[in-house]
Amino acid sequence: MNTERINAERAATERTTTEQTTEHAHPERLNEFGTPRRTPHAEDPADAGRHGPLHAEHVALGAAMTPFAGWSMPLRYTSDLAEHRAVREAAGLFDLSHMGEIRVAGPGAGAALDRALVGNLSGLAVGRARYTMICRPDGGVLDDLVVYRTDDDAWLVVANASNAGVVLEALRERCAGPEVEVHDESEATALIAVQGPAAESIVAELVPVEAERAAVVGLKYYAGTRAVVAGVPAFVARTGYTGEDGFELFVEAEHARALWRAVLATGGAQGLVPAGLSARDSLRLEAGMPLYGNELDVTTTPHDAGLGRVVRLDKVDADGAPVDFVGRGPLAARAGSDPARVLVGLQGLSRRAARPGHPVLAPRGAVVGHVTSGAPSPTLGHPIAMAYVTPEVSAPGTELAVDVRGRAEPVRVVALPFYRRDRGAGA
Repeated sequence: MNTERINAERAATERTTTEQTTEHAHPERLNEFGTPRRTPHAEDPADAGRHGPLHAEHVALGAAMTPFAGWSMPLRYTSDLAEHRAVREAAGLFDLSHMGEIRVAGPGAGAALDRALVGNLSGLAVGRARYTMICRPDGGVLDDLVVYRTDDDAWLVVANASNAGVVLEALRERCAGPEVEVHDESEATALIAVQGPAAESIVAELVPVEAERAAVVGLKYYAGTRAVVAGVPAFVARTGYTGEDGFELFVEAEHARALWRAVLATGGAQGLVPAGLSARDSLRLEAGMPLYGNELDVTTTPHDAGLGRVVRLDKVDADGAPVDFVGRGPLAARAGSDPARVLVGLQGLSRRAARPGHPVLAPRGAVVGHVTSGAPSPTLGHPIAMAYVTPEVSAPGTELAVDVRGRAEPVRVVALPFYRRDRGAGA
C-alpha cells in the first residue's frame, strides 16, 4: 500500500512504537511475514527516528546521506543519472524502511477502514492492495496510502514517513472499537524495494521454494504474497513508485541487512544498483505519480489532483446503507462541481527546468498556476514538471511559460504520465 523523495514531504512526526500492553495481550498473533509478532526493542526515540536498520549498509557503500522526514537517508550512491537509468534499463534497490507500517486487524477492521479512509477496503480481496487516501473532515488529504489485505481480518496500511504519526493517530481514533486492533509496526519492519525490468528475475532467483517462487512470479500488479526470500520470511508485494515493474519486500527489521546484501549480490550480475532518494524522485515524476507535500496536502482534495477515482462514494455497509466515511460530504460536493484548478503535466521546451513553487504564466504574462514538481527527465531528454493551473489553460497542447528565476521558459501542457513502460508480466 508506500517515497523518500527529494522535494520532500513536510516536517517529520514522531513514529510511535507498538503498544506494549496490546502486544502482550495477543502474543500468538502472526505478523505480515508469517512469524510471531515481536515488540520493538526499547530505544531512545530520537536515535530510532534517525537511523533505519540499513543505515550502516548505506554508509559502507559510500552513499551521500541527507536528512529526510526525520531520518538519515541515502540521497545517491554514485550519480543520480546512473541510478535513474539503471532502474529504467535493469534494476534498482531502494531502502524504504522509513515508511510507516500500521496493522489494522480484527472482525470489525474492514468496516472500520471503510469509515476511516476514502476507499472500499472491506471489498479488497486477500492478497491484493489498493491505493487510497485518508482525508480530513473537510476533504483535504492527510496522506496517500497503499493498503494491503494480508488475511481475512487483517490489513497493512503503509503511510508516508512524514505522515506516519498523523495517520496512526487518525486510525486509532477512527477505528476505535472492541473488534478492531490498530498496531504500529513501523519500527519492527524494514521495507526494501527492487524496481526495474530485471526485478522479477532477481527476486525469483532468491526464492528457493518452487511453489512460493511461482506465486511471486505470478503476482499481478498491486498484489502480494508471503515467501521466504534469501532465507528471510517476507511479505512480497508487486508495487512500487518508479513506473517500472518491481517488488516491495516487507521483512522484520533485524533481517534487513541480510536481505539487502543478498539482493545486491544476486542482482549485480543483472545490472542492479543501489539507488537513492534523488533517483526515486525523478523516476516517480516521469511516471506522473504524486508526492505528498508537493501535489498533495491538506488544502488539496483527491479530485484536485485528478485522483477522484479513489473516492468511493458508492461503498455501503453490511446493511446496504452508504458508508459515512470521514470527508464524505465535502468530497461528494467536490465531485459534482467544476474544478478551480487542474493538475497537469508540463513539457519543457527549453533547457532550464521548472522547480516547485515557480509561477506558471499565460501567453500575456498572467499567473495561471504554480509548479509542484519539476526536473530534467533523464529518460525523455528534456525538462518536465507537474503543476496546478486554472481549467482554461489545462488542455493538452496549450502553450504556456514558467517563470524560472525571472525568465519566462516555454512549456507545453501534456497528458500524464510522461513515461509509461511497455507492460508485460505483472501488468
